[in-house]
Amino acid sequence: MEKLKQRWGIEHNWEILVIILVFGITGSTATKIAGPITEFIGLSKATTPGIIFWPIRILLIFPIYQVLLVCFGWLFGQFNFFWKMEKKMLSRIGFKRFLEDK
Repeated sequence: MEKLKQRWGIEHNWEILVIILVFGITGSTATKIAGPITEFIGLSKATTPGIIFWPIRILLIFPIYQVLLVCFGWLFGQFNFFWKMEKKMLSRIGFKRFLEDK
């Protein structure tokens, strides 16, 4: 636990539980929200081939997850942790120039 607390830059054991809870809630919520969105744009598992349906659904889940992660992090009092994580992840996929302080 101490190694994880040091790596994540947190002080209390309960924060680990909150962080794991936020990840779980965010993942579940993002997948639930992606369902109606895929149906709204006219894609359904029954009528769309899986090779088309699943990549599009995953591409939809990704931005939803990113936004929800910061929102749920804020609701659970861990905004700074998730905002730092979000900036690190987005900079790794090429959005670093948009995240730099000016």
